[in-house]
Amino acid sequence: MTISIGNDHAGTEYKFEIIKHLENKGYIVLNFGTDTNDSMDYPDAIHPTAEAVEMGKAELGFIICGSGNGAQMTANKHQGIRAALCWNNELVALTRQHNNANILAIPARFVSLQQAIGFVDIFLTTKFEGGRHQNRVSKISCAG
Repeated sequence: MTISIGNDHAGTEYKFEIIKHLENKGYIVLNFGTDTNDSMDYPDAIHPTAEAVEMGKAELGFIICGSGNGAQMTANKHQGIRAALCWNNELVALTRQHNNANILAIPARFVSLQQAIGFVDIFLTTKFEGGRHQNRVSKISCAG
């Protein structure tokens, strides 16, 4: 499976550790984020991360910034993207089970690295339940 990942300067450390974690598990990772701690504009990294998922070049994505809010808002501008901002294990599992989220926004300034890596594993292994949730997910997009 191919994973898309993007970050701003607040998420660089987390990104490197998440990439290492994913590659150790055999995932292919497309890195669209900054590799430095120099200030940068998060949309410059988040748009290509979301586009990779939107265009089918990656199955899922992870986006990391300080609060996760700006990254999530940016990713959700793309049709077919359901990016979820999560800060605990239960939210991560529910956004996959009920919302079929395809990008997880991680708030690096509010969760530990260990928590973030746990979120990644939950996001990758939790399946969409479908059923009653499919009708709701089908109504999310504004596309004609």
